[in-house]
Amino acid sequence: MANSLDDPKHVLVDRAARRMAEEFGDSNLTVRQKLALTCRVLFDAGHDSGLAGQITARGNRPGTYYTQRLGYGFDEVTDDNLLLVDEDLQVLEGDGMPNPANRFHSWIYRAREDVTCIVHTHPLHAASLAMLEVQLVVSQMDTTPLYDDCAFLPTWPGIPVGNEEGEIISAALGDKRAVLLAHHGQLVAGRTVEEACNLAVLIERAARMQLLAMSAGTIKPLPDDLAREAHDWTSTPQRHRATFAYYARRALRRHPDCVTPGTVIG
Repeated sequence: MANSLDDPKHVLVDRAARRMAEEFGDSNLTVRQKLALTCRVLFDAGHDSGLAGQITARGNRPGTYYTQRLGYGFDEVTDDNLLLVDEDLQVLEGDGMPNPANRFHSWIYRAREDVTCIVHTHPLHAASLAMLEVQLVVSQMDTTPLYDDCAFLPTWPGIPVGNEEGEIISAALGDKRAVLLAHHGQLVAGRTVEEACNLAVLIERAARMQLLAMSAGTIKPLPDDLAREAHDWTSTPQRHRATFAYYARRALRRHPDCVTPGTVIG
């Protein structure tokens, strides 16, 4: 006999949240492993654009972060070929050089203590939307983690290898978790690697959906209160850990070379 069919929505939401908190704890993956898996997840999700784009995560020491080696595509990144660099992009661990465009990541990390992982890529649909100088419109349930959480930089400041670009991009991001960069691409900033990976998958999907919807008619807005409720419900650490674990298992089946053999993902 069912006992919860008369329970109000807020009771069911709270109950589900408590259950997820018990069920989805942090994994035993290292930051290096999470970052390598993120590179493969995003490669499979269409974020590859040659050598363009950077994926970084804070290191254990202040002012340091992990990133991929310049010359390696997302599909070639492993947990043992990542670099550890400082804010001046000097290599502290690993061989090779980082992408010089990583410089603006240093500015974001300095401005946002809550951010531990940054994904900047030029995926096809987000970059196409950016060509139109059109802001991202979130109008579908699955993409509500980005509702009122994606900024827009309407002008292109040029190649992001100078400190000026760091100031401009970090200011445009502000306190949000994503920004669409006109004539450029997208950037997401997560509290965890898992969150950043998931948001990067979502922003490309949202851009693709927006372009399809724009070609068919006028996009209708979501009710603000329901969209904010969905944003908060889908933005918990537990939800991000569960979603990332699925993406990571799928990536590991396709790319078993990206992390240490025998790695198990819950």
